[in-house]
Amino acid sequence: MSTPLSIRFEARLLERLRRRTQSTPGATPSGLAQRLVDEGLRMADHPGVVFKDGPSGRRAALAFGPDVWEVIKVLRELDERGEPAVAAAAELLALPPAKVRVAMHYYAGYPEEIDSEIDESDRVSAEAERAWHVERQLLA
Repeated sequence: MSTPLSIRFEARLLERLRRRTQSTPGATPSGLAQRLVDEGLRMADHPGVVFKDGPSGRRAALAFGPDVWEVIKVLRELDERGEPAVAAAAELLALPPAKVRVAMHYYAGYPEEIDSEIDESDRVSAEAERAWHVERQLLA
């Protein structure tokens, strides 16, 4: 449920928001402002996490690193548990263990979001593998 809030922007900032809205399909100034505030608060709560656009939409990622969902997926697929899992994921992803922990901390706050991104990645991967097998059969 949305709750109204009256907010005043400096003229230059409001103009930048309106320009960004025009270059973002389906965006409204209030919707874009809400998304940016949400992302800004999440980044403040989880230092080291940024948001970026991609084929699957906007998603949380480690600054200068992989998406959060990718780190969590690696952690889930490891045989190790506890601190050895953090070290193994860090090694596999060529990240410092602290960045793996940043991803874990973000996941703890937004598990449904990250689980959904992992599910979508798994679906796309399975679809691509099926298509590859069909193509291989055509060439056999």
